[in-house]
Amino acid sequence: MESNGTLLVVDDDPGVRALLAEYLGGHRYDVRTADSGEAMRAEIERALPDLILLDIRLPGEDGLTLARYLRERYDVGIIMVTASGDVVDRVVGLEVGADDYVAKPFDPRELLARVKSVLRRMQAKPQEDARPAAAAAEAESAARVRFGRCEVELDSRRLFDVAAGGAEVQMTAMEYDLIRVFLANPNRVLSRDQLLSHTRNREWEPFDRSIDIRIGRLRRKVEPDPAGEPRCIRTVRNAGYMYVPADR
Repeated sequence: MESNGTLLVVDDDPGVRALLAEYLGGHRYDVRTADSGEAMRAEIERALPDLILLDIRLPGEDGLTLARYLRERYDVGIIMVTASGDVVDRVVGLEVGADDYVAKPFDPRELLARVKSVLRRMQAKPQEDARPAAAAAEAESAARVRFGRCEVELDSRRLFDVAAGGAEVQMTAMEYDLIRVFLANPNRVLSRDQLLSHTRNREWEPFDRSIDIRIGRLRRKVEPDPAGEPRCIRTVRNAGYMYVPADR
């Protein structure tokens, strides 16, 4: 029977690990488990999964620290598992690069739906350009492209701070996706819905503001004056965001 994908459940509760391994395994996923950050790293060294279900409240290294570690090194789906009502944890989880979150106690059917959603977006052919394909090709033609006070190296997915002498700046996969969308659509207003649709973020839901968190984090890295009025990624009230290339 063909597998739907490989999942890694990272949770210190053996009951939760057993429950998810049985339930998700019954839906044709290959499920591996780990009870700590150290065990997670060992599993990743063995084989990189398609998606990681990561509990925030882990002993030792917590889930947020591990999510940041994963996003900086691997192109892997991440769903954070948070305690019910921990809004701050959810916000920070999205900020460090998680693709989605689910709160305990959760309905396994909801978790399954979120797993399918994240994997579907990751497996879909990238469509970051909302304009014709020629515009995207033109945007990617140079080895490095200026973006705010930085330059982005598209082939290697690396960001460099020109104002800081070319020092490399760490960015998440979501931030890279956002930069590519903006580069392909200069001086064009993109709604939150469009930005979510053209990146691998969670689906658009009413009152969803996770994209605002990601934009704020990206602005701190690329704006010429991070403490001042945004000039690179501008907010268009009641419409969305617009990338404005700097005058060269």
